[in-house]
Amino acid sequence: MGGRTARLAALSAVALIGSVLVVTGPAEATGKHSSSLKPVVTNLISPRGVATHGGKIIYSVGDGSVYEAWANGKRIRKLGQVPGGFAPAIDTNARGVTYALTGAGGEPGQPLPPGGATLYRLRPGKSPVKVADIGKYQLTDPDPYNLADSPTESNPFGVAALKDGTVLVSDAANNDLLRVWPNGHIKTVARLKPRTVKAPAGLPPGSPPAGTPLPSEAVATSVTVGSDGYWYVGELRGFPATPGTSQIWRIKPGSYGAVCDPAKPYKGKCQRYADGYTSIVDLAGGKRGTLAVVELAKISWLQFELGGGNPVLGSLFLQYPGKHHKAGFKKELAKNKLLLPGGTAISRSGDVYVSSPLFGPGAIYKVKH
Repeated sequence: MGGRTARLAALSAVALIGSVLVVTGPAEATGKHSSSLKPVVTNLISPRGVATHGGKIIYSVGDGSVYEAWANGKRIRKLGQVPGGFAPAIDTNARGVTYALTGAGGEPGQPLPPGGATLYRLRPGKSPVKVADIGKYQLTDPDPYNLADSPTESNPFGVAALKDGTVLVSDAANNDLLRVWPNGHIKTVARLKPRTVKAPAGLPPGSPPAGTPLPSEAVATSVTVGSDGYWYVGELRGFPATPGTSQIWRIKPGSYGAVCDPAKPYKGKCQRYADGYTSIVDLAGGKRGTLAVVELAKISWLQFELGGGNPVLGSLFLQYPGKHHKAGFKKELAKNKLLLPGGTAISRSGDVYVSSPLFGPGAIYKVKH
């Protein structure tokens, strides 16, 4: 593939005015000829969201279109299209209803574009149905732990459809988890507090020296439901995006007003489940407590933004449960074969799927593990 530029603003709640990404390298670098990755749907532009239902794979691409493909990838049907510019987050509930979630688009701090920060319901052959305006709700729901930009800023980034018809939405700018009802009603489930991290080496000139303690926002990019019924939220980690400081939180279902606090990680209705990840952008729940975890870039999203690494490798892990509701060991899948992965899903039969790369020509892959 040739060179391609794209904005990273949709990925982060921190202000990165004027930042530009360059993604280069052949499409085969994502593992087209790898024994670990089998391409299922190819020739996609900026694939991101992935979900499964029955024998179908549902996925989204950069122009806002959402499709479903039969597992062999030979039959494909368009489910709908939402405002584009960045592929929406998607999920499909147990009844086969697919939801698409648009983000902020553009640069942080700018007005939301028409149709941005909105949850839609999709039905084949019909226009998308607007379920809820997430951005409007966040204007009334300021982040009390905000460190940068407006405390009412919204960039919904992760979605999980529940069996009862409600939908969970994680907001990467407001650093919270919301629950949305079919009639558009919204309640705040949990807020993720900032974490103090040590500044990594390689920050831009004028930044604090490496090792300096800095407060860093959670940037809630992802949400899924585990086989235990609990709700899991993953973090990207705001500036300085120190590698190994992204957490996964475990939230008691039915909670409202919970606080995910890294200073008190094992108290309350939101507790730390896993730690030590870098730049998480998606989660998926599987059988027997497993979670699939996507890291956008091993070097962190900020080092990627600053031009580090070419090609930029991301990661896909299977996180297995441990004791006392905490994570156990994790296993990396397709190691060093994924460029900027964006989304993942686990089918009822245990098959793992991943989209890559997030920017430029890519595919949906079935991961052999």
